[in-house]
Amino acid sequence: MDMQISQVSRSDRDARSVVHAGAMSREQLILQLNAVAGPAYLQAGLHALTSYAGASYYLLVRSDLIQESGLDFVISSDWPFDLVRRLAAELTSGYGRIGELEKCMSVFQPSAALLPDDVTLPDGIGRQYHALSFNVGRTRFSLLLLVRESVTPSSERLRDVGLLSSYLASSTRCAGGKLERDFDLTDRELECLFWIAEGKTSDEIAMILGISRNTINNYITSVMRKTATKTRSEAIAFAVRNNLV
Repeated sequence: MDMQISQVSRSDRDARSVVHAGAMSREQLILQLNAVAGPAYLQAGLHALTSYAGASYYLLVRSDLIQESGLDFVISSDWPFDLVRRLAAELTSGYGRIGELEKCMSVFQPSAALLPDDVTLPDGIGRQYHALSFNVGRTRFSLLLLVRESVTPSSERLRDVGLLSSYLASSTRCAGGKLERDFDLTDRELECLFWIAEGKTSDEIAMILGISRNTINNYITSVMRKTATKTRSEAIAFAVRNNLV
């Protein structure tokens, strides 16, 4: 699964924060999506869709995993990590209250909700977030967008974003199963490899997976031994070359 909780630079955030709804036409968006490629295709595409909607931050989650433990339901995000962790309980609680028929009717229908009063938001970002749900095969996804206090995305643009998010998700294997591999990494080792590729420290991975820091380091050491790499950076490069992250 192509999951990511990525960190973006301040300059990138500042550049995206001044994008208004209407600054990019639908035709320009399609051209931009056609131009992106490579391992970061999903992230680049989501950045483009976020800007098109007039939003500043995106969080793509796999809704059918929300009620599981940890943060494994996160596919890709540039929301601040602490905010994602704080919102996890809210998403779990809210998703559990929605019936299957309501979930079906909500597909591609934009909705809005408020973040809890006690969360810390980036400067200038409003407490309201906008959500879109879509399916890729039998897998349900939701895209959550944070916008600046003065911005109200149009429903039409949000629906465009939902449709194209579905296309991106189906094109990047984030709903798919395991790849066949010639080397023997366990599921837990693959999880650790994914999270170090996302720039997470051992302490952060331990918190996400709910196991000790020493256990995480043991898994990472095993990954490097099995992949014949000497550093975490080499392990990440190996993972990218072999389509593991």
